[in-house]
Amino acid sequence: MSTIANRPVESVPAQALPAEPRVDQAVPVVVARPRLAVVRAYVALTKPRIIELLLVTTIPAMLLADRSVPSLWLMAVTLVGGALAAGAANALNCYIDRDIDQLMRRTSRRPLPAHTVSDRGALIFGLALAAVSTLLMLAFTNLLATALTVAAIVYYDVIYTMWLKRTTPQNTVWGGACGSAPVLIGWAAVTGSLSWQAWIMFAIVFFWQPPHFYALAIKFKDDYARAGIPMLPVVASLRRVGIESVLYGWLTLIASLALFFTGMTYLYGAVAVVTSALFVLEAHRMLGRIRRNEQVKPMRLFHWSTSYLTILFVIIAIDALIQS
Repeated sequence: MSTIANRPVESVPAQALPAEPRVDQAVPVVVARPRLAVVRAYVALTKPRIIELLLVTTIPAMLLADRSVPSLWLMAVTLVGGALAAGAANALNCYIDRDIDQLMRRTSRRPLPAHTVSDRGALIFGLALAAVSTLLMLAFTNLLATALTVAAIVYYDVIYTMWLKRTTPQNTVWGGACGSAPVLIGWAAVTGSLSWQAWIMFAIVFFWQPPHFYALAIKFKDDYARAGIPMLPVVASLRRVGIESVLYGWLTLIASLALFFTGMTYLYGAVAVVTSALFVLEAHRMLGRIRRNEQVKPMRLFHWSTSYLTILFVIIAIDALIQS
């Protein structure tokens, strides 16, 4: 009796067998990303948390410029236009800085280093936001507000990101002009001009930014050094950084008090004195820890500086409504 084992094995043509992949042959892997994840990646390019802080200064500036409540439509358009402009500047910043972002731990998870958004996609997205914000401001505000919006985008991406950030430790100081621009844009949207009050509020935000960002730069000093970015904490001693933080803290206090003498109420004056003094005190405390070779704890100054600016501009808004 024949068995299966005794049966002759029939030959199968080689071409009929499925080809096995070569070990050295790369097999492409396509990862499908959900649409929501893609949307989130593009939103992340705009750096929403930074936009929130910038818009905190816009509304109070508009209220003070009008000495009342401006048209709600004008406020909405200015806020949306400003948010889109800031988002455009940040998205283009991510595109320009994609080479250094991948070298820094703090930024390595951003959409471009993480490859959740293509370089071309980020560039087109940023330019599209810039175009929409410009057209929106031009159509519904005025020429001065529009020009300031465009100037802020260009300054941030060309002057700061492409030049100052990579060449000088004073990049944080002069880059502060971008973060201060929303005050001027909001004022100009209401009045079509700029007054001393607008420029003093600009000065408050301008002088506030170095201590705010120096604190962050101290924490991520190694990141900036790895990427070759000459932030002040990378190229100078911590003592120098602490001294400059104190200096700009005092200039912020002076600017905030100067606004009081332009017709603000005693409510603003009292809040400005207390909050600005606490801001300066925290800068002095950080410098003291540096001098004593203690743990610097720079994020204490960073977090308080954010609270300080929010409180100060909220009281500006309240003061404007009181005077209306």
